[in-house]
Amino acid sequence: MTIHWCGTGLSAIPGLRRLLEAGHDVAVWNRTADKARAAVGDLTSNIHAFDINNLGEMLSPADVVVSMLPGDWHVALAELAISKGAHFVSSSYIAPEMRALDGKAKDAGVALVNEVGLDPGIDHLMAHALVDEYKASAAFDPANEVSFLSYCGGIPKTPNPFRYKFSWSPLGVLKALRSPSKSIRDFKELDVARPWDAISTFDAPLPTPESFEVYPNRDSLPFIGQYEFGADWKVKEFVRGTLRLNGWAQAWDAVFKEVETLEGKAGDARLKEMSDQFWEENSYDEGEPDRVVLCVDLKAEKAGETVWHKTYVMDAWGDERGTAMARLVSYPVSYAIEAVMNGKIAPGVHAAPSDAGLVADWMGKIGTLAQHLEVTDRLA
Repeated sequence: MTIHWCGTGLSAIPGLRRLLEAGHDVAVWNRTADKARAAVGDLTSNIHAFDINNLGEMLSPADVVVSMLPGDWHVALAELAISKGAHFVSSSYIAPEMRALDGKAKDAGVALVNEVGLDPGIDHLMAHALVDEYKASAAFDPANEVSFLSYCGGIPKTPNPFRYKFSWSPLGVLKALRSPSKSIRDFKELDVARPWDAISTFDAPLPTPESFEVYPNRDSLPFIGQYEFGADWKVKEFVRGTLRLNGWAQAWDAVFKEVETLEGKAGDARLKEMSDQFWEENSYDEGEPDRVVLCVDLKAEKAGETVWHKTYVMDAWGDERGTAMARLVSYPVSYAIEAVMNGKIAPGVHAAPSDAGLVADWMGKIGTLAQHLEVTDRLA
């Protein structure tokens, strides 16, 4: 049983090294083999220049293909895995084309596991844990009004005037600013064309309470079902979004205004120029600590009174182990790989597990990755 780990970018290394140090049989694939050797060559010589045809020739049934490559590779690698009777793991969101492989994966008896990084990933685990606890509580009543908030952000540990620093190409961040979002606010669907049209404040219950600027991203609505909310629940608020340092919106105001005007090829070229400039001016210095804050909050109200309210809050930063972002993305990927190899995830297409045993096991491990992780009872 071989793990074929594809992609050795910055966010992949800690989890990959964990698997190698644990003695797993791992073949490492990267578009530039020399970069992979620089990252893990002290632990293995089983390193290859990435080629999907060569990978296919080496794949055996029950192997695991891991894609830490750009998103346009995931479906092709998942299809290859199915054809060889191998499993597949990725930290990325489940695209419709991936979801469509569910039947084929079940027929082949293989698991295609996605959304097992930081966000999406750890946030899913927290959401499942909170929903399970709420359902089991004396306060549970389908007639309650339920509010769910999940905010995650990579932010500089030492704030800078731009209120943000980049650990990889800023182009992805800039493109995300052009993406619409859907969420629930005051029982109604909230459609937002641009993130800056829906910026609000979230007070995180950290040991030293701290407020952040937050905004919804992507389409939150499918996660109402994924988190196993009852079809009869009264959902007052439901948002999955991004967290930024206070002052971010003001610091980025000129960026928002320009991004909104960009169109077509000329617009894409200008985005690339902006990306290059931001990378030069606001990337992390060597050894500078990054920071990740993740808050997942579930509240139930009855007749205007809060009857149940708990929040997971995680605060992590770069240390001698490397960046917080890399740890929190790649370690959960490694847990998913081991769960698949141990038969703990059924065939088919899946996101991060909702199984209470796996959630508890993974959250215990994640607690060692963050400098602060707790669930707080807001009514206590």
